Amino acid sequence: MGLTESVEVNARARNVEKDGEDVEQSDKDTQVTDSTDATMTTALDTSNLHPKLVVCQSKALKGLFSRIRDVNTSNADFVRYSKRAMAILAEEALAEFPSKPTTIQTPCGPCDGIETIDLSQVCAVSIVRSGDALLDVVRDLVPEISVGKILIQRDESHPDKIPTLFYSKMPKNKKYVLLCDPMLATGGSANMAIDVLAVKYKIAPRNIIFANVICCPEGLKALGKSYPRVKIVTTMVDSHLDKHKFIVPGLGDYGDRFYGTDE
Repeated sequence: MGLTESVEVNARARNVEKDGEDVEQSDKDTQVTDSTDATMTTALDTSNLHPKLVVCQSKALKGLFSRIRDVNTSNADFVRYSKRAMAILAEEALAEFPSKPTTIQTPCGPCDGIETIDLSQVCAVSIVRSGDALLDVVRDLVPEISVGKILIQRDESHPDKIPTLFYSKMPKNKKYVLLCDPMLATGGSANMAIDVLAVKYKIAPRNIIFANVICCPEGLKALGKSYPRVKIVTTMVDSHLDKHKFIVPGLGDYGDRFYGTDE
């Protein structure tokens, strides 16, 4: 699929989303009140950024992000600590798929529980290359999950870092998608990936969960306009984008730091 077809996919996908749009009100009641529980985000009101945003709350994240944000962290340590953060993210994202109450039998008696989704209906899709790091963590947790790939490259010479679609492939007859990409910056690549899922693979936007490690208001608002029914699960909402479209404070280029390709 080339650039021309990508533009057509974009237009058709926007119509798919608008035809079924019913934006749910985000939960405004959940707030972190104890500073020891808070992650390293700024004091940012996230309620108006995206209607289906879920921010993971874990005391472990503050320590992990202290490591992966640090410019002096080695490649080996970045991989080690980012995998731990991504494991938290992956579990939380998987838990957002539909479930229903059930009663289970323990060795000592009955107990309330839930019946989780049949994972044969789910495909984990990475936006290559950084998304592969998160996808591998998902597969460590759920080895049997099906896998899809979308290759999108940003034009780094363009001031808006516009994306171009080069390749996509995923299994047929899947109802749900866990979309994996560690960073949500401008939202261009994520929008294009969801366009492909919605149009080419007929995945309803409401059945897509987008998991990312760090995001920012600009990217969240962009997805909120185009895909308000896609649920976004993240471990961190940072302050803003700088003039080079990098997330601030962020951690730099995730793929370069994870795969050791810093120049």
